[in-house]
Amino acid sequence: MEKTVLQPKNQLQRELPEEKFQELEEYINSLEEKEGALIAVLHKAQEIFGYLPRDVQLFVARKLGVPGAKVYGVVSFYNYFNDKPPGEVIINICTGTACFVKGADKIMAEFEEKLGIKAGQTTEDGKYTLNAVRCVGACGLAPVVIVGEKVYGRVKVDELDQILAKHERKDAK
Repeated sequence: MEKTVLQPKNQLQRELPEEKFQELEEYINSLEEKEGALIAVLHKAQEIFGYLPRDVQLFVARKLGVPGAKVYGVVSFYNYFNDKPPGEVIINICTGTACFVKGADKIMAEFEEKLGIKAGQTTEDGKYTLNAVRCVGACGLAPVVIVGEKVYGRVKVDELDQILAKHERKDAK
C-alpha cells in the first residue's frame, strides 16, 4: 500500500507532529473495512492528537476517501469531538434533568462568571475548558461536576472556589 504522510505546509501543521500522523495512518491502514469506520477513526485521531483540527480532519477524509465536508459534519455534530485544543483542566457540568432540577444551571453560570468563558469555550490562557454535558449517570449525586477524572457530587455554588483551588494546587506540586 502507498504510504502518504501529510507534510507541514503552514504554522498549524508544524505544531502537529508527523509521528502522530504516522500513528493515525497506521491505525487506518490496519482496519479491515474502511467503509463505515469514520467515527472510530475520529475517536482514534482525537485520542492521538487531543483534538481534531482542520488538518487532521482533511487527513482522515483523504485516507478514508470521503469528502472533507462529511468529516467536518460528523466532528461538528457530535459533542464528543473537539476541533480546538482543550484546556489543561476540563470541567464538565452535567445538565441532565436531575442535575438541572438540583441547580446545574446556577453552577454553570457561576463557573462561566469565575472563568470568564461560556460553556464549550476554553480560557485564553489555555488553563480551563468548560463543558455542559448530558446525563453522566450519577443522578443520585445531582448536581454533578467532573473536573478531569474527579467527580464532585451534590455540588453547591459556594464550593466552586474550593474545587478550582484543588486543581490549582495539583498543578503547583
